[in-house]
Amino acid sequence: MRKDARMFRVATREENPAVRNQFLLGNDPFVSQEPSLCIYRLPVSRTLSNIAPSIRKIVQETRSAMHTKKLALSAGCLAAVIALAGAISTPVRAQMANPLDYPPPKPAFPGQTNAPPPAKKSPPFNVQTIIPRFMAPWSLAFLPDGKMLVAERYGFIRVASMSGFYSAPITGVPDTKIVAAESLHDVAVDPDFVHNRLIYFTYFAPPPGEDPGVWPIDVFYGNVWKASVAERRTMRVGEERLARARLSEDEKHLEDVQVLLDGVNRRIVFAPDGTMFVTGADRFRFYEPSYDGTNHEITDPDVLRNFTGRVVHINRDGSIPKDNPFLDQPTVLPETYSYGHRDPEGAAINPATGQLWVVEHGPLGGDEINIIKPGGNYGWPNVSYGRRYNGDPIAGTGATAKAGTEQPIYFWYPDIAPCGIMFYTGDLFPEWKGNLFIAGMAARSLIRLVLDGNRVVAEERLLHDLNQRIRDVVQGPDGAIYLLTDDGRLLRLTPKK
Repeated sequence: MRKDARMFRVATREENPAVRNQFLLGNDPFVSQEPSLCIYRLPVSRTLSNIAPSIRKIVQETRSAMHTKKLALSAGCLAAVIALAGAISTPVRAQMANPLDYPPPKPAFPGQTNAPPPAKKSPPFNVQTIIPRFMAPWSLAFLPDGKMLVAERYGFIRVASMSGFYSAPITGVPDTKIVAAESLHDVAVDPDFVHNRLIYFTYFAPPPGEDPGVWPIDVFYGNVWKASVAERRTMRVGEERLARARLSEDEKHLEDVQVLLDGVNRRIVFAPDGTMFVTGADRFRFYEPSYDGTNHEITDPDVLRNFTGRVVHINRDGSIPKDNPFLDQPTVLPETYSYGHRDPEGAAINPATGQLWVVEHGPLGGDEINIIKPGGNYGWPNVSYGRRYNGDPIAGTGATAKAGTEQPIYFWYPDIAPCGIMFYTGDLFPEWKGNLFIAGMAARSLIRLVLDGNRVVAEERLLHDLNQRIRDVVQGPDGAIYLLTDDGRLLRLTPKK
């Protein structure tokens, strides 16, 4: 769930040279890399009455410029303009409070936040652009032959290679609804792909009878939180979903698509025993609070266990493992493994312990790392190191700890807006072995955490000079580190020699 709502304007660079070469990102990666166009941020104070006519005029002027100047726009750029118009066609959220106007929360133990820089900085490394422009990429997964699958927010999965080639969208991907933070998200390759060619992916499915497409943000946020719980339960908004399919031999389409589970659609992680963990965001629309919490505690344990953000645990065919922690409680969904999460967009197995680590978005501040325990309650929406977007304390109390809830091993205040995470195990960067890397969007950097067991002892921010929102981080089979940025680049990090 995003912490920022930005307004944008599209303009030819001839019209406003002052914004030349600025590709600025806000709530969504609507970015043009065409030589004659750019997209840049408008003041948050601009209202719908100003924006809606402006966008129509801008598109008309752009079309006119295309005709008179014979500008060649790619399909990707034009699609970005169309998506932009849809995304800002309703009023945006109220301007957020500034987290720096409030005292930072006190950690529960030393080293839980603001770790010092490492004693030894990272070695110099090369940054190579493998592919310069995907369309809003969200996740990356390597195939056994070294090719990659890249999932794009707008419902596309592509095959890419180190040569710089990337395919047309693979056909057979189910319809996706793009609204607010919901879209096509993760893609993962089955550990036995060589024999079964199975892949898994998470997405937001439109309700029956609704066409796929891009919807204004208020369809998912404003329209929901203004309604009563009874009204919300009749709304047909869409469904978070996990599916699997067989990738055809020619890698052009998906076969035998199967929906494995509804209710979660963030990261997919394979456990050491071959089962699967899948993370899901808070489903606030099914209970009382808005997406940034409430001014009172939620005490119903069934609401907390079923509708807050969850980590679920299933077998790769969608069946339920026999050791799941809530199987003896009939009011709790059987796949539930942990709950009380807000928006866990990054997840990975710590190779040193076999435990699942998750990084999740707080509201205004309070992004955190958690080590997942079976049956664990991670506090949301009653406990957080962040605040509501207007600055109010979470749950009316501002509690950062509560009996029966787990503490994060690390948190950030203000936000970094984390996404993908990775434990580095390769040999290409021996200085980084065992470190945890986090893709930082608001931080506009790759965040490196040095660990001592389950404690963070140092933090370093890399690639800050790129000024890019980093969406995913993956270790390649060659030991290099691969990144996806919100402006559409696939980057490869290798040591300088």
